[in-house]
Amino acid sequence: MTAFDVIAERRIAEAQARGELDDLPGAGRPLDLDDDALVPEGLRVAYRILKNAGFVPPEVEQLRELRQLERSVDAATDEAGRTRAVRRLQALTLALESRRGGRSAFSADTPYLSRLLSRLA
Repeated sequence: MTAFDVIAERRIAEAQARGELDDLPGAGRPLDLDDDALVPEGLRVAYRILKNAGFVPPEVEQLRELRQLERSVDAATDEAGRTRAVRRLQALTLALESRRGGRSAFSADTPYLSRLLSRLA
């Protein structure tokens, strides 16, 4: 805990002891922790507009596709369809790992990965 944290905690405790925090709006109700708490304040409005319009970041779209591919691999009845789904699943997983900064043999900027993805599509 930093010195600033200690001072802040002490002042909060003193205010509670004096009863200054008793009549705050929303007292006794759960906090509304929206999913944009980690989004920088300057970007929240833009992200909210995009979210309300149905747009999502590319990573979220890829995660949705990954879940769909996992279901199709499980439900595949023919070997060729299952193989295609598994390959696409592996390629998407590699792309997500490279986007997140993970170490993989296929980085997003290599021509091999783009050829591989186009062939699997």
